[in-house]
Amino acid sequence: MKISTTVIIAAAVVALAACNKKSPADNQASAVEANASNAAENVTAAGENTAANIMNSAENKASAVKNESKNEAATIKNEGKNEAAAIKNSVSNTTENKTK
Repeated sequence: MKISTTVIIAAAVVALAACNKKSPADNQASAVEANASNAAENVTAAGENTAANIMNSAENKASAVKNESKNEAATIKNEGKNEAAAIKNSVSNTTENKTK
């Protein structure tokens, strides 16, 4: 019984070793497949990064244009207020001069 158990265990170890052995071609194919998968992941990541950079740049440019237009509008509004104040002062001065 001891011999048969040893023979069975030995046979199992040999069978297991035979299953786990890969040929050089299998190893090379696995390496090529792994490299292709890694390359594909790198290309995808690079594309996603580029897209994110483009979106951020576009958002920054849009914000800059928006801010510039707000500043220009504020300048125009202030100039209008200043002109209106100047007209009011002019009218007020004219009225004062007529009443003297």
